[in-house]
Amino acid sequence: PGHQKYLAAKEGEHIFRLRLGVEPEFDFVEFGEMRNLNGVNVSLHPAGHMTGSAQVRIERRGEVCVVSGDYKLQSDPTTRSFEPIRCNTFVTESTFGLPIFRWETSESVFGEINAWWSANTAVGKPTVLYGYSVGKAQRLLAGVDPDIGPIFGHGAIVNACAAYRACGVDLPDIQSVQSAASNRDWSGALIVAPPSAHGTPWIRRFDNAATGMASGWMRVRGIRRRRAMDRGFVVSDHVDWFGMLDAIRATDASEVWVTHGYASQVVDYLCRHGYNAKELLTHFRGEGGDDVDASSDAVAAAE
Repeated sequence: PGHQKYLAAKEGEHIFRLRLGVEPEFDFVEFGEMRNLNGVNVSLHPAGHMTGSAQVRIERRGEVCVVSGDYKLQSDPTTRSFEPIRCNTFVTESTFGLPIFRWETSESVFGEINAWWSANTAVGKPTVLYGYSVGKAQRLLAGVDPDIGPIFGHGAIVNACAAYRACGVDLPDIQSVQSAASNRDWSGALIVAPPSAHGTPWIRRFDNAATGMASGWMRVRGIRRRRAMDRGFVVSDHVDWFGMLDAIRATDASEVWVTHGYASQVVDYLCRHGYNAKELLTHFRGEGGDDVDASSDAVAAAE
């Protein structure tokens, strides 16, 4: 936020406007549509991270660089799949750039989530599932079984769902917690909330609730334990270690720059396997996981 002008994917227009307001100037383009900016050809391509997320392809004098942004290779009904793009230089994120991070299939994880919700419903408990308001929450809603029970959401999530629907994404009905009657019985309901709501007065209305967190960091038991959740579900909108390596290979890039996460460990691995790789330092940081052994020895041992 804070820029005056944005070049963005048309597919995510309503989400951009929700997050950034109406004041900035937007130039919305279709995926693959070329713009020439000061003699440089620029186009956006699906990243698979969330609706509207895009890789940026930059071309000048026959040299092509692709900046991935956040991306994933897993299937996700709320967004287009990641599109590999051949280039000379590929800039990749590495939020989960360690071999410990390997995602299960979406079908497997959502089977676990639905079974957990059903079990809670059978004993009369409300189910609170935490996920980021924009992107993660909508992916969770698209994956759960709405026949199990009613679905409610924090106001921020309900607003984001409206933006997703305006972008053409099909989501189950979700009711606002704030609009529910004060004496409502929450037994059997699924309440989707942002992680920031955990431990606040807002969440305390759901008496005796079972709590779960959906995050790639739930792959690490120590983090799950510290978050004080009943269950952790490994659902990430970022690429895992193995998907990252597949994505790098698919670009056929001769040079790989790594940022946002375990960059030094990924660079070390790539250099040992014949790539011309370097760490790209920026003002931005990926999410950190301080319970993870991120040493080069740990990476080598896990190969």
